[in-house]
Amino acid sequence: MVALLGLCPLLAVTNNITNAIGLGLATTFVLVASNTTVSIFRHHIRKEVRIPIFVLLIASFVTIVELAMQSFFYDLYLILGIFVPLIVTNCAILGRAEAFASKNTWGKSALDGLMMGLGFSIVLIILGAMRELIGSGTLFDQSALLLGDLGNTLSITILKTIKALYWQSYHPVHLLDWG
Repeated sequence: MVALLGLCPLLAVTNNITNAIGLGLATTFVLVASNTTVSIFRHHIRKEVRIPIFVLLIASFVTIVELAMQSFFYDLYLILGIFVPLIVTNCAILGRAEAFASKNTWGKSALDGLMMGLGFSIVLIILGAMRELIGSGTLFDQSALLLGDLGNTLSITILKTIKALYWQSYHPVHLLDWG
């Protein structure tokens, strides 16, 4: 996970798979869009102002994601809360724009953004699955937030009685108990 950049949302909102997928997709979109845009305009951006320009571009794409989530996935948007706008401050996104996209073609930059976003999403999903399984004994329990009525059929109950571990899924520090 790119030198452990972006741990804040990883620990804060990945208490189930649905939240992890939602935040992962949002981050992946921002990575691909910002990398592609930075790469296309890399020869037109002066070195002295490139970082503020990159932050503005990233913020623009985060705003697009935020508005789309408010329109189409409002309940998920409410759950993710402040962590959608905080994608702007994710150092991994700015780092990829600066280190890779500003020096490569738009195709390579888009692919880099996609791969970095998918890698970040996979880490989010694995942790979200572990926390959901440990905390409630289910997988895909809130998938209706992403898929509507189809999501209700995806819920899988693995362990029926798991009340003793419920609190551990919502407090990231308690995952250290298992380490």
